[in-house]
This record gives sequence, structure tokens and C-alpha cells, in this order.
Amino acid sequence: MIYPKNNKPIRWFFHHYIRLIIKGNFQAFKYNHIKVDANRSVLLLANHFGWWDGFLLYWLNHLLLKKKFHIMILEDTVRKVFFLKYMGAFSVVKNSRSMMESLAYAGQLLQDPQNMVLIFPQARLYSNFVHDMHFERGLLRIIKKAAGKFQYVFAATFIEYFQHKKPTVNVYVQSSVIDTESIDELKDLFQTHYRSAKQLQTQIII
Repeated sequence: MIYPKNNKPIRWFFHHYIRLIIKGNFQAFKYNHIKVDANRSVLLLANHFGWWDGFLLYWLNHLLLKKKFHIMILEDTVRKVFFLKYMGAFSVVKNSRSMMESLAYAGQLLQDPQNMVLIFPQARLYSNFVHDMHFERGLLRIIKKAAGKFQYVFAATFIEYFQHKKPTVNVYVQSSVIDTESIDELKDLFQTHYRSAKQLQTQIII
């Protein structure tokens, strides 16, 4: 398993790199405001649709959640993109012994109210406009390890061009303190949010 590393100069440089590539590649970055509990960490669950996901949600955290950013991503990706571990990334290898270590580490991070952990529960890329969401069951181990010391934030991200040359990012977020250890119930709650967000997105008229 690859753990996050602390290097302030590298982190500062790539923080501004992310800011610039988002500004340079998108017409606008939009999101709704939610209340974030300063006394709880954040488990951010999001749809996984493309290369931009982690960068966009890093920026959402900077603007809205204001927690210490962490993200679970595949170990091959962490090895290929060296700076990710300096931006809070830690690795997971699916169907391996080290996977349990990664899940336990994510749960441990959530015991600190200053932290947020971004998880893509689909665990692989899907279309931006799929109807039904798939949740990997390993998420349940994170929830149990975190022992109720966090709040959920659901994020559904959609990208549209409309009349502009560059696309606009719309991130629909919902916060909740849910007392459940049922992965199916959690999936249903996220899917309800995702479908509602998709309906709002398709109602945008220019």
C-alpha cells in the first residue's frame, strides 16, 4: 500500500496546477452549498466517470468542505502519477491482501474531524449519465472502522457544453449523518440523490 506523503512545496505547486487546469478547461465550476459539521470528518461518495473526477472533487473540497483531502485510488495510478500521493492519495489493490489495509486506513482517517476521504464506490469508470449505480461492498469495512465519527456527503457531477466552447461542471452535493451499516441502504440513498441531481441537470435550459 502507498500512503500519502507530506511535502508542502509540492502540495502548493500542484494545488495551483489543479486550479489552473480547471480554470483553463472549463467555462464554470458550479456547486450547491451544504452545511459541513466541523466536529465530524467527511466521507465523500461520488460517481466515477472520467479522468477529471479526483481533480474536480479536490477543488470542491477546497471551496466548500474545507477538510484535509484524501482519496483512495488504484495503486497503478498512484505509481504512474507521482504527485498524487502528495495531494492526499493512498492506494488500493482490488482483491489483494493489502486491500484490507487500505480500507482500514480510510476508516482510521475518518476518525479525525479535520479529514475527508473521497471514495468512488463504483470502483471503475461508468458513463456520466448511467441510471443505476453499483457499489463495491468493501465500503462497509470503512464505515465500520470509522465508527460513526463522520458525515456523509454525496456528490453527483455532470459536465455539459451548451452554448460554450468549454464545458461547465455542475456538482450536486447532499450531506447527511446516516446511521446505517447496510451497503444496500447506502446505495439506495446515494442513487436517490444521483437520480435527483441528474433530473435537475437535464432541466437546465439555455
